[in-house]
Amino acid sequence: MKKRILFAVIIACTFAATSCTVEGGYVTERPGEVVYARPVAPGPGYLWIDGDWFWSGGRYVWHEGHWDRPRGGRAWVGGGWHQGPRGWRWQRGHWR
Repeated sequence: MKKRILFAVIIACTFAATSCTVEGGYVTERPGEVVYARPVAPGPGYLWIDGDWFWSGGRYVWHEGHWDRPRGGRAWVGGGWHQGPRGWRWQRGHWR
């Protein structure tokens, strides 16, 4: 019986630890638009992936865009700011 309880506690703790990852936080004001020059494509067939905001050290940090090859049958969905009751939060871009 004690082994079952211990096993259940270990599983619960593991689940709790893995479900608490922070993808991004909230800010009271969203950062201004970032302007930068898009470099020339490295070759034909490349797709431009817009820059993205990443949550790091309690704040959002900008990472410039880059050229990438399309992923078979998938489309790139750019990120964007969304306002909620706790403030602004960045929804990262992703392949769909």
